[in-house]
Amino acid sequence: MTRDLGPLTAVVDLAGELIRRPSRGGLDDHAPVLAVLEDGLTARGLPCRRLYGDARRPVALLVEIAGGRPGPWWALDACVDTAPFGDERAWSFPPTAGDVVGGRLRGRGAADSKLAAALFCHIAAELHGRAGALRGGLAVLLDADEHTGGFGGARAYLADPDAVRPAGVMIGYPGFDEVVVGGRGLWRAGIAVHGASGHSGSRRAVVGAVSRAAHLVRLLDAAPLPGAAGAFPLPPKLTVTYCHGGEGFSAVPDRCEIGVDVRTTPGFGARAAQDLVRAAASELDAALPAPRPTEVTAVASWPPYRLAEDEQPAAALLGAAAGQGLTVRARTAGPSNIGNLLAAEGIPATAGFGLPYEGLHGVDERVHLADLPVVHAVYRRAVLDLLTG
Repeated sequence: MTRDLGPLTAVVDLAGELIRRPSRGGLDDHAPVLAVLEDGLTARGLPCRRLYGDARRPVALLVEIAGGRPGPWWALDACVDTAPFGDERAWSFPPTAGDVVGGRLRGRGAADSKLAAALFCHIAAELHGRAGALRGGLAVLLDADEHTGGFGGARAYLADPDAVRPAGVMIGYPGFDEVVVGGRGLWRAGIAVHGASGHSGSRRAVVGAVSRAAHLVRLLDAAPLPGAAGAFPLPPKLTVTYCHGGEGFSAVPDRCEIGVDVRTTPGFGARAAQDLVRAAASELDAALPAPRPTEVTAVASWPPYRLAEDEQPAAALLGAAAGQGLTVRARTAGPSNIGNLLAAEGIPATAGFGLPYEGLHGVDERVHLADLPVVHAVYRRAVLDLLTG
């Protein structure tokens, strides 16, 4: 058991209820987890409403607390959908346990990010009674469409004509010793490589699409990329992520598809990534001609971003952590997150800080509860600093 958490016991209880409602992105109906949140928010007198995505499907809950004085709005964001369970036989407890053992809250979503969702609801309830003294307002976005990669909850929030656009967002990811203040962007493309079809046993030699795609993969893997430069601490990175082609042993394939994921930086952005990939495709077509040229189709692009440590809301969160006697570093992440989507909209965002954890997206996911009062104090102080000017 963990030590007495006082009023924060209700946070752990709510998080446990959320964990016991499976909400794997793209697999489970997330109506049950949203219903638990609605019931909890309504019981505490907090206004909330559903946000809808395509086909009028609910993708998030939004809590809005308007201050009594003019000023910017700020947002807390946490996802309530989760990664898949993986091999449930490898878990030492049920993925939907939602219980506390040895001071750890156990189950899928404990770390990412149902405990953060419950904590942000608690902070909203604390501020609701004193809203008249606050400037601007606080929004709490409880996103049920994050792990799909579609970020439907965040998109619905930004597109909602009734929602006040936030001046900044703090995203409730776990991790006790750092605040993510930036991330590499991405440029992704699908590439269709063509070749001459034929019989694999024919006397006529033809270069099939799979062989041509293999040559293109080698060109992409060898393509020169710049190193880290300036204030952005990470270099760009190119990865070939899939290769599909052919239908059997006797046929020379006439089409093969590959996927390319390029992680971009301020010095090597989406245009540079596109030019590099198209140049490799042109080199392939010149070296190994085919009936049709190689086709490059961009499918996604987000910009890189990095907040200065004195830029809000990073300054408020880092300052509140320092006020609790913590040494928390600002970090730029290699993977992308909702912060990249927000950066494309001109909205600064942090990701984390949160509790120590184990098994994130793996087996036996759990979060350590001993420092929950400190994490609560940091976020509460950061929000109050932002809402009192």
